[in-house]
Amino acid sequence: MAYLRSILFPLGPAFYSLGSLISIFFLICDGCAQVPIHKTTYDREIRPGAIQTEEYLPLLKGKRVGLVINQTSLIHDTYLVDSLIRLKINVVKLYAPEHGLRGKEDAGETIDSGIDAKTGLPVISLYGDKKKPTPADLEGVDIMIFDIQDVGARFYTYISTLHYLMEALGAQGIPLIVLDRPNPNGHYVDGPVLDTLRFRSFVGMDPVPVVYGMTIGELGRMINGEKWIHSTCSLTVIKCKNYDHTKFYELPVKPSPNLPDIRSILLYPSLCFFEGTIVSLGRGTLKPFQMLGNPLYPDSSFSFIPVSMQGAQHPPLEGKKCFGIDLSSLNVDSLFQTRQINLSLLITFYKALKNERFFNPSWFDKLSGGPGFREAIESSWSEAQIRASWRKGINAFNERRKLYLLYPDNE
Repeated sequence: MAYLRSILFPLGPAFYSLGSLISIFFLICDGCAQVPIHKTTYDREIRPGAIQTEEYLPLLKGKRVGLVINQTSLIHDTYLVDSLIRLKINVVKLYAPEHGLRGKEDAGETIDSGIDAKTGLPVISLYGDKKKPTPADLEGVDIMIFDIQDVGARFYTYISTLHYLMEALGAQGIPLIVLDRPNPNGHYVDGPVLDTLRFRSFVGMDPVPVVYGMTIGELGRMINGEKWIHSTCSLTVIKCKNYDHTKFYELPVKPSPNLPDIRSILLYPSLCFFEGTIVSLGRGTLKPFQMLGNPLYPDSSFSFIPVSMQGAQHPPLEGKKCFGIDLSSLNVDSLFQTRQINLSLLITFYKALKNERFFNPSWFDKLSGGPGFREAIESSWSEAQIRASWRKGINAFNERRKLYLLYPDNE
């Protein structure tokens, strides 16, 4: 250890600034990324539920069908709605989540109801004045299909849309079919469990950890089984084929404007917490969720300037030169195999900027599911102490989670 320390810090660790230490750390990580490692399992034969048309088309015959969909709702390269219409299924209404039917709108931007230009079908917004469909919104629908790609983090709002949808359908006695898709972050469970009594919001509806290790179909089963909704929904999940929770899955389409590739998706559960701080996570750049920075961050050779663009209108710190850390070259296999939320980044930035009102407590606590995580960082808890504080909640969740899994687990 002394020999290694002499190589890394020839002038002694105390000589080096915080920025220099971080640069050394990421230089080591970048070097490690070049070393051959055990390749993650990537099964090109994974078949999402939407492709298993023989499993659900018989359930749609003679029915008036509603679709909750976006740009990820594909059968191979064809949008689900186009495929179903071509197959003579009577699709009567479309329902749009956050980012809209085509997935082009900004995070948090209101989605308007209207008419889909391509199909002529009515589009009902589930991310506007209301996020839960009303009885009038469901009128004339005999059966609903939900087919949206999730990324496995509690604050990603498509699972909140599913929660409200299931509750509304249950109240009206309308059955739901979920066309399941692999979860790219489905290989681990981590983070604080949401306190639903005090911190329930659209970025956290159910008492699950930040990373819950379930497909959206499995989570739907849990929402039903644990009675997290007032009216139980008649739910059918069309399973993926050739999938289990250990397999690496690279999405064919970006799930939202600011998750452009698999690296950003794998980093998302760790970096989204920065939305509740004064740090930019790269919105308004070509690599969102792959960099971190602030104009006051010390001693960094890396910088970027957020600008307005499609999918990121008026991003945080727009037009300001931000200094920080570039994560866009991190090895994807290494990220996949980490299997835990990265705490060091948040702790490092807090220590560097804690005198600058680092947290937006209200928003950070909603993202993290309660005040405990923020208060632990402010109290200088170590990573080990923070993880230990999550353990009881994770263990209790895992015991219940087992009851609803449809695929071999990550253990």
